[in-house]
Amino acid sequence: MTQETRLVFAAGRPLAQSRPVEPFQQVELSRPDGARQFAWIMRQSANAETAPWVLFLHGNAATIASRVNIVRYEHLRTLGLNVFAPEYRGFAGLAGTPTESTVTEDAHNGYRYLRETLRVPAERIVIYGWSLGSAIAVNVASTVGAAALILEGAPASLVAIGEREYPWMPIRLVMRNPFESIRKIDRITVPTLFLHSPEDTVIPIAEGRTLFDAAPGRKRFVEVRGGHIDPADVDAATMLEAIRAFLSEAALLAS
Repeated sequence: MTQETRLVFAAGRPLAQSRPVEPFQQVELSRPDGARQFAWIMRQSANAETAPWVLFLHGNAATIASRVNIVRYEHLRTLGLNVFAPEYRGFAGLAGTPTESTVTEDAHNGYRYLRETLRVPAERIVIYGWSLGSAIAVNVASTVGAAALILEGAPASLVAIGEREYPWMPIRLVMRNPFESIRKIDRITVPTLFLHSPEDTVIPIAEGRTLFDAAPGRKRFVEVRGGHIDPADVDAATMLEAIRAFLSEAALLAS
């Protein structure tokens, strides 16, 4: 119980030194409690005004400047997408303690910036969550409008994973951040793409399959190589083609 925040979020790292190759902009977000929050904007160079936007929600043990996230931003821009990546409280030097509710609110705050400040219509927004960020993405996508949802390395339920890891402990009774996407996925009304590696030892692919099976509506499951961390490096071609085809079917990218 005392170590849950550290185990689930692994926050506290400073903003990493890595930066995108292409130009980017760091913007300050207005948060209801007045605390500081920032995000990165990475626009298309040619057609930024008409290109779809990706709200990118990263996972634990990272910041928006971690190389593993930057690789994904650059892939998404290669496909012709604008990228917006908000940071969470407790990460990258921001004040506060992350919890499921607070990081979800921070992700919502990023969504509001897209809608209200950048004036991006919901039908041009793709919500993308990787790892723990995919559980945050489900929380957000279950309550707001969007065009599509992409979940990479998604857990169906962190509390269920905890129960398997510690079968002798009453995890469900004491865990404060259960991240039970399996209980919310039926509220998703947009096309959903699941990306997961059979080699993933952090979030086993069975978790992704369970969540996929419970998801309603239009959905697709694509297996990628590279385990939990490295598909964007090891199997970039498969990832990019899966995302391109998925967004083309959703009429967000040209075929």
